[in-house]
Amino acid sequence: MFMTFTILVIKVDPIQRSVSWRWENMVMVGVGSFFLSFLWRYAMARKLAGNKNMAEGKILKTTIIQRLMEDPKLFRPALIFLAVFVVAFPFIFSHYQINIMTTALIYVVLGLGLNIVVGLAGLLDLGYVAFYAVGAYSYALLNYHFGLNFWFALPIGAGLGCLFGILLGFPVLRLRGDYLAIVTLGFGEIIRLVMENWNEFSFGPSGIANIPRPDFFGHEFSLQNATIFTYFIMIGLALLTIFFVNRLQNSRIGRAWIALREDEIACQSMGIDKTKTKLTAFALGATWAGMVGVMFAAKTTFINPPSFTFMESAIILSIVVLGGAGSITGVILGALILSLAPEYLREVREFRMLAFGACMVLMMVFRPQGLITNVRRVYKFEKSPDSKKEQNL
Repeated sequence: MFMTFTILVIKVDPIQRSVSWRWENMVMVGVGSFFLSFLWRYAMARKLAGNKNMAEGKILKTTIIQRLMEDPKLFRPALIFLAVFVVAFPFIFSHYQINIMTTALIYVVLGLGLNIVVGLAGLLDLGYVAFYAVGAYSYALLNYHFGLNFWFALPIGAGLGCLFGILLGFPVLRLRGDYLAIVTLGFGEIIRLVMENWNEFSFGPSGIANIPRPDFFGHEFSLQNATIFTYFIMIGLALLTIFFVNRLQNSRIGRAWIALREDEIACQSMGIDKTKTKLTAFALGATWAGMVGVMFAAKTTFINPPSFTFMESAIILSIVVLGGAGSITGVILGALILSLAPEYLREVREFRMLAFGACMVLMMVFRPQGLITNVRRVYKFEKSPDSKKEQNL
């Protein structure tokens, strides 16, 4: 009540030269804080009890989505319903809603790409937006100077993103933790400042406009149809990303990333090439960012350096942390929440960032492992019935 007294209680009107005292606001703050403190203590007590039970092996925390995925009878109908909804979405909802969902899918792919670097390999990258910018500018400049269309620029953007990921990976091979984060943050700012000040190359702060949207074998669409076509391209890219990231996670290199994340020294002592493993993580993570950067430039038809600030990197990292580092389903859910929630809370624009921040704080306090935790694989040795018979004999 004391902290909010001067803001909520005292109202000064400089025009009328009057001061009004809104004592009812102070009462509301006091009553609200009183009951919320009990609710907070109850929630913290439940959290401590749950952690104690988990430590004793009594319960296993699972979310509704995890239970749904583990049950085939529920998972298949839910998957069919989701597929039908995704296909019918652009024909049911407005042009504005399709644009929002396309942006959300872009963040899904970006989150899955960063999940390789942060979630699997455990390398904190705060300059991930740099590879996003490389992909976007590669399409814009190739189209402006050479007339290259979207489909040719898409693999080139992915390749350039991979190349820049390797260039970033080499200087930071010996860095870990905060030092790695600072260097990657600097790399992201360098790319943005180069694009902003090198006018002859990137057109500086003015940006590049009139970037062509994706076509279909030379056939150009109207604005509405082009938006729908872009949406379906992003659906295809998202499914392709999920497939590859899932295969990588379960592959030999994916297990090497997880070993590197858990203990770098033990990983190296087991014969895993640390240099190759780190460079592969940076290169593959940057590949998806470069590819989606091309998609972003084609969707917006205009790019400039302010589109690739540090806040974009922070949002993508928040997607990975909120959804659950290492969890594909969690990253997808986190991307949808962080990209759609600000848009749909515009009606309460005075309080939307307050509500958004409060939800993030509650999430980090009560479920710091993320919405969907990546289940650690456990291998158990069980004797076969034949071996038991032999022992009895």
